[in-house]
Amino acid sequence: MATTPADRRVSLVAAGRTRRPAHPARRKLLVAILLVTVGSFLPWLYVGGMPRSGALGPGLWTFYGAMLGLAGALIPYHRVGAGHAAVMAGIALGVPVWQVVHALDLVGLGGWMPGPGMVMVAGGGIVAAAAAVRMWRDPAPAAD
Repeated sequence: MATTPADRRVSLVAAGRTRRPAHPARRKLLVAILLVTVGSFLPWLYVGGMPRSGALGPGLWTFYGAMLGLAGALIPYHRVGAGHAAVMAGIALGVPVWQVVHALDLVGLGGWMPGPGMVMVAGGGIVAAAAAVRMWRDPAPAAD
């Protein structure tokens, strides 16, 4: 016998509403968000021994990308969350690569080195990309 949407609503109300289990990749995405958020405000470059904070420009963009990833981790639809994680990964990987290319263009290979913030943001971008792929490919866990 087929159930109608009205029957399902009644059974959900009668049994108490249960939460859908979170997708396992959301934990990975939360780790990536933490890495990108913290790394956005740490030193990104050391030029002549002096640190240059990411908060002066590029770190703000990656921080905004992490907030987009947070929205993807909180939204109940895992495919939409995968899209958010993919955009966050693109930002968290693209901005540090652009910074390195820009530093190479300005001063060449000598006189600078990447800071811990840039490395953390790039690492968070890699973790976010892995979470996005897993959220897109793996089906949502079934509710018990």
